[in-house]
Amino acid sequence: MAGLATKETNRSVDNFISQIDNASKQEDSKIILELLTKVTGQKPKVWGNDKAPDFLIGFGKYNYTRKGSKEEFEWFNVGFAPRKSKMTVYLTFDINAETELLKQLGKCKWGKGCLYINKVADIDLAILEKLVSKSKTAKWH
Repeated sequence: MAGLATKETNRSVDNFISQIDNASKQEDSKIILELLTKVTGQKPKVWGNDKAPDFLIGFGKYNYTRKGSKEEFEWFNVGFAPRKSKMTVYLTFDINAETELLKQLGKCKWGKGCLYINKVADIDLAILEKLVSKSKTAKWH
């Protein structure tokens, strides 16, 4: 089995954010970057690869093994990706159990470990901070 294509890179976080075409997505990215830096206490790193156009900003890292595999992979604890349509925030726990916080978060969608945010103005940043705090120490099982 091939290793993960997405890995920590030496790309500049500031350059990555400054190259976001949409000014409002760029500003939202700066807000999310500041919040995640504050909550995690970690230095942000750009994750991705030179062949893929989509890059992520991750904080912290841990090793895990996929189900059915003995190969160990490295991944970030918390991260985000400013996509064209939505901002994706990656967390390392099943956020579906956090129904009360999700109700309070505001206008967004979510998956098992991701939040999909259209605009930062649509959500309550204090609630996002609580969700990110829970993700700092969580691991998938």
